[in-house]
Amino acid sequence: MSATRTAPAPATAPGTGAPDEPATTALRRAARRRGTRRSLLFHVSSLALLVVILYPAVWMVMSTFKPSNQIVGSVSPVPSTVTLDNYVTALGGIGGVPFWTFVTNSLVLAVASVVGVLVSCSITAYAFARISFPGRQVFFAGMIATMLLPFHVVIIPQYIVFNELGLVNTYWPLLLGKFLAADAFFVFLMIQFMRGLPGELDEAARIDGAGHPRIFVSIMLPLMQPALVTSAIFAFIWSWNDFFGPLLYLKSPRMFTMPIALRAYVDQTSTSDYGAQMAMAVLALLPVMLFFFAFQRHLVGGVATQGLKG
Repeated sequence: MSATRTAPAPATAPGTGAPDEPATTALRRAARRRGTRRSLLFHVSSLALLVVILYPAVWMVMSTFKPSNQIVGSVSPVPSTVTLDNYVTALGGIGGVPFWTFVTNSLVLAVASVVGVLVSCSITAYAFARISFPGRQVFFAGMIATMLLPFHVVIIPQYIVFNELGLVNTYWPLLLGKFLAADAFFVFLMIQFMRGLPGELDEAARIDGAGHPRIFVSIMLPLMQPALVTSAIFAFIWSWNDFFGPLLYLKSPRMFTMPIALRAYVDQTSTSDYGAQMAMAVLALLPVMLFFFAFQRHLVGGVATQGLKG
């Protein structure tokens, strides 16, 4: 009987076959270490950038608990002495005008701006997106051109017109453009959204005998909810934070908005109360933050939908 012998497996030459198992494991460990270092570097850089971005906000909030003489020139956000006097002063108002008067004025302007933008801009956007009329492209190009025109170029002619009409020291100069679809940004936003909606919806409604008013109210408005909510959020925030318009047109302290009231706490010719100004700034941020967080989901959905075409 002849013994059967098994021939040993030939050694794999370098570069001609599969690499050895220890070498593969070492390569994987090295790749994991490199990935861990990159991830750690990314997170550390992100945290450092976050600290830089949030530092002014943290400094402002913490300064509301400092005495006024410790705010200017202070780098550390941590107060050495905690006090609530700044909030008491801010809530007490300024110049004989209660704090809640400024809040009410800002709310009236912001809510009226939202209503005006949603009504006028949605109707104008429907006309541009769904109705064919002579000169539509020319009017649309003119509207887009107004977005490129700086606000400071037209502010003097606007002031002269409103002054001649006797509307200075009223809210009309701040609201009239909202109800006349003068904000081309919102009109353009809604036009782009409507163009993404199927035209078959309009045709089916016309077959059923619906006219443009019925199509706009019953079909377009319900489908435009993301664009309408997005426009409402931006209109509210921009109106609430507007400083130059109220500064230009409002003269009576009882008509001042929150941004104008903030300026009243700092006077270079007399005493400046920086603590009360910081406290009032924090209080002015609360309605905007609550409004934003309440509709944040709709805002993200509305912006994301602008990139979709049906």
